[in-house]
Amino acid sequence: MSKSVADVMQLVKDEDVKFVDFRFTDTRGKEQHVSVPLSAFDEDKFESGHAFDGSSIAGWKGIEASDMLLVPDPNTAFIDPFYEESTLVLTCDVVEPADGKGYERDPRSLAKRAEAYLKSTGLGDTAFFGPEPEFFFFDSRQWNTHQS
Repeated sequence: MSKSVADVMQLVKDEDVKFVDFRFTDTRGKEQHVSVPLSAFDEDKFESGHAFDGSSIAGWKGIEASDMLLVPDPNTAFIDPFYEESTLVLTCDVVEPADGKGYERDPRSLAKRAEAYLKSTGLGDTAFFGPEPEFFFFDSRQWNTHQS
């Protein structure tokens, strides 16, 4: 079921939310987050985003051009059951403030662009993405442990 911004704001009231946790995934697949008190959150965040320092994320931005925005997706809203204080979690798109476009190294933005490409070429209308954990079994393997 799709959630509107109004639905999220109602959830904030109903659950007596104290904090908002903006979450996103870095290029390496690690979930990152920025938490703010409810007083720093309102409906405008869904349009204007929440500013953060992109140079804090490994491999993203240099300190000289590190301003970025986290734009929350209302469809991802949920109350985190593990925090002591009632905390709203929102998955975000990482956006370049200069042009309002999704950041090229943001996996979520990359997935959206890939799906748009599929649609534009007529190859498909939906793309599904997921992690691929890998491991190997060896029947027999010897490792050299001598010092060189």
